[in-house]
Amino acid sequence: MTTFIGKPVTLTGQQFQVGQIADDFTLLGTDLSKKSLSDFKGKKVISVVPSIDTGICSTQTRKFNQELANLDDTYVITISVDLPFAQARWCGAEGLDKAIMLSDYYDHSFGKAYGLLMEEWHLLARAVLVLDQDNKVVYTEYVENVNTEPDYDAAIQALKSI
Repeated sequence: MTTFIGKPVTLTGQQFQVGQIADDFTLLGTDLSKKSLSDFKGKKVISVVPSIDTGICSTQTRKFNQELANLDDTYVITISVDLPFAQARWCGAEGLDKAIMLSDYYDHSFGKAYGLLMEEWHLLARAVLVLDQDNKVVYTEYVENVNTEPDYDAAIQALKSI
């Protein structure tokens, strides 16, 4: 059961399991361009947060970008339902000008496809997925209490073991 601010939430869609191929998606980048999973050739960490303007979400985004952004053939993609403008502002304020931020605000298609849309809040639940070069899921963590941090070390180890 997933909770947000101490209350159970209903997640829309099916969550991915290790071994499955991740579905392609189309989301908006901070410059309002359309971006798809297929645009990123290489290993990927998909870091999903409810809102970049909260402490845990900021920490999660900074941590993965600081730890992994310099690895060859690796993309750190942060997805939230924040408007692209807010994502761009956050990146500028944090000095993460190379961070990849994508927005699912428009139709929540990513949240629905990845089993992460909290119906009660129209926000995404917290999760981390690690994909290999062929978009095969090698690690997942769908965080049960959305108000807690993911297991950074486990996700980083999963990526480095590819």
